[in-house]
Order: sequence, then C-alpha cells, then structure tokens
Amino acid sequence: MRRIRAALLAFAVVPLFIAAPGEARAESILGAMSQAYDNNPDLNAARAGLRATDEGVAIAKSGYRPTIGAQLDYTATQTNPDVATDDGVDAALGVSINQTLFDGFQTRNAVLGAQSDVFAGQEQLRDTEQEILLSAVQAFMNVVRDRQIVQIRRQNLDFLNEQLNAAQARFDVGEGTRTDVSQARAQLAASEAGLVAASAQLKSSEAVYFQIVGNAPPSSLTPSSASSQLLPNSLESAITIGLAEHPLVKSSQYAMNAADFAVKEAEGSLLPGVTVSGSFGRDLQTGGTQATVGAQLSVPIYQGGAASARVRQSKELLGQARINVDVARNTLREAIVTSWTQLEASRAAISANRAQLDASNLALSGVIEERDVGQRTTLDVLNAQQDVLNARETLVQSERDSIVASYAVLSTTGRLLVNRLGLQVAEYRPEVHYEAVKDKWYGLRTIDGR
Repeated sequence: MRRIRAALLAFAVVPLFIAAPGEARAESILGAMSQAYDNNPDLNAARAGLRATDEGVAIAKSGYRPTIGAQLDYTATQTNPDVATDDGVDAALGVSINQTLFDGFQTRNAVLGAQSDVFAGQEQLRDTEQEILLSAVQAFMNVVRDRQIVQIRRQNLDFLNEQLNAAQARFDVGEGTRTDVSQARAQLAASEAGLVAASAQLKSSEAVYFQIVGNAPPSSLTPSSASSQLLPNSLESAITIGLAEHPLVKSSQYAMNAADFAVKEAEGSLLPGVTVSGSFGRDLQTGGTQATVGAQLSVPIYQGGAASARVRQSKELLGQARINVDVARNTLREAIVTSWTQLEASRAAISANRAQLDASNLALSGVIEERDVGQRTTLDVLNAQQDVLNARETLVQSERDSIVASYAVLSTTGRLLVNRLGLQVAEYRPEVHYEAVKDKWYGLRTIDGR
C-alpha cells in the first residue's frame, strides 16, 4: 500500500504550470506577444493596407496640382501621281498644361476626407494589434493549459496502474473480487483514451500558437498575470477609460468625419469651376511656333440629377456613420462588461476550485484507507480519484481563464498596446509612412524601395 499512497501524494501536490520535458528554452507570455507583433501575417497585412490608404491623401492633393502633357503629331501624305497635289510629311510637337483654380472646394474636402480615412485606418490598425496580442495570449495560455492537462492525465494513468495492480494482488490472495479488477481495468482504459484526447488537443493548440506567434512553442512556458497597474480599479472606471481611449470608438469618429467631408465634396460639384490652360506647339517642318493661354469658367446648370443623387447618397452615408459611432460605443461597453465579469468570475472560481481540490484529495486519501480495512470498494476509490482529476483540470482551466480575462480587460479598455505593455519590440509607427507620402509629387517606388 505504500506505493499507492506515494502515487496519491505525487498526484496531489504537483504544482500548476508544469513545464513540459525537453530543452530548457523558456518563453514568457510577453515574449510570445512580442513575436506575434513582429511575425503575425494578419497584422502585417493590416499594416500594408494602411500604407495603401495613406496614398489616398496624395491622390486627393493631385487636384491642387497642374497636369502636363506632350504630343507629337506625324502625318505622311501620298496621293495619285496623275493628280497634281502636294505630297509630303507634316510633323508637329506640342506641350500643354492645365491648372484648376477653383472646383467648388471639391479638392479641399477630398483631401480632408482622405486624411480622416488615414486617421481612422490608424485606429483600426491599433485595434487589430490589440486583437492579435490578445490572440497570442489565448494561444499561449491554451498551450500551457493543455500541457498541464496532459501531465495530469499521465499521472492519473500511473495512479490507476497502481490501483489495478493492487486490485489484482488482492484478488490473487482472495481478498478482492474479479469485479474490482475489471472496474480498475475499465477505468485505466478510459484514462488512456483521455490521455490520447488531451495529447491531440495539445497538438491543435500548438498549431494555433504557431499560426499566431510565428513559431512553435518552446518546451517551457512561463505565464504571468496582467499588470495590476494597467487594470482599471472598477467596472465603471473600465467603461469610462474604454469609451475614451479605445481605437474602435476613435476609428468610428474619424469615419464620421470622412463621411461629412464626402457630403461637402459632393455639394462642390454644384458650384462653378475655373481652370486655366496653356499650350506651346512647334511645326517641325517649317519651324513655326504657336503658344496659347486660356481660362475657362464652367457653371453647372443641370447634370441629369446625378449630382443631386450623389449629395443625397453621401448625406445618408453620413447618417449611417453617425449611428455607427453609437454602435461602436454600445459594442465596446458590452465587451468591457463581459471581460470584467469574466475576470471576476474566474478569480472567484480559482479559490473555489482550490478548496474543491483540497477536499477531493482528502476524500480520496480517506476512501483508500477505508478500502484497505474493507469498508469501501475499489469502485469507491476510482470514483473519488475521478473527483480529484476533475478538480485539478477545472482548476487549471480557471487559472487559464483568469489570465486571459485580465488581458481581455486591457484589450477592451484600449490598453493592450505595445508601449503600455513594455514589449521588447520595435514599435510600428504608421504616421512615419503617412508623413513620407502625403505631399509626394512624383515617384514610382514605395518607401521601402519596391
């Protein structure tokens, strides 16, 4: 019976967050977030999309600038030789320039709208960064949880092997029954199946980790809870901070501004426009030159109703954008309340599950002793041991939930950001690319040389 009690003791006191066997390289939860920030393809794609949005400002500003073109005309003429006509070659080279002086403020509002689109995109990128960092936390903690469960079920398998051997030994000396042996063997088989399922779940979690973080999880993972300095003091404080700081709300506000400028741009098509143009041409045959300068005032009178329809359409889109600001706030409020209550529930569950585990361990020890004196059966021991197994796995799950919920609170309040977390990475600054391209007049290469 000493071997059984030794196995029980080992099963009861193995600490949480067990490191998997293998190499000694360890990874912290902040390290996993740093790697996801650098490597995640979804995040890199979002950054590339924002760089494309930046170019919208340069495109809109082109309305302020002149357009210049060159033209070469070449004509060769040959007629019937029986008819007296002049045959020959005519060639002319010309250059023209056009400049808009006034377009009903359409270019001005297009530029302001494009700038608002960029600022909205920057906030959307920050929201995407938070989503990726939270996904990295979830993937990290899922691997930690699943490794613990695999280890727990391996220990459970060892314990059941001891129970089966003990039941067989008692049956051999006539102190037990064949039923005891069969029950122990059935529980052992179920435990083996459970270990296989846990191992499969671990492999799935490791695959998700690789997808999000960019490499396979190392052998040792060292989780830590979110910094208490970043967590709000209360639910009301979390809601206030989130509504003021979260990128989702800021992005919707910038999108509303862009829709407002779109209305003004559409209204500008109903106003007069003024353009000036000039051209210079030279006849390459005679050497003669011609230069012209002109101005044009255009006053729209009726455009088939298209301009009016575009104004009405843009106003409806502005109304939608205003509603979306309220939608974003309500969505965020619900997310904050959900994450906060999950954090409180998981913290309470940890205390309850630890008490349950202690009680289950004591009950298992007592049932084994009672079984040894003939007051309990092997089935009673197996049932008590299953209670211990369930309590241990429930505790592991609640510890995982607590850590993930703490980072979810940071995400919903807009604080799950690189600079606030102190991640050891080179922070991506989207405004650098924007400043580099917003006033660019010419150039086919991107900022990184492509």
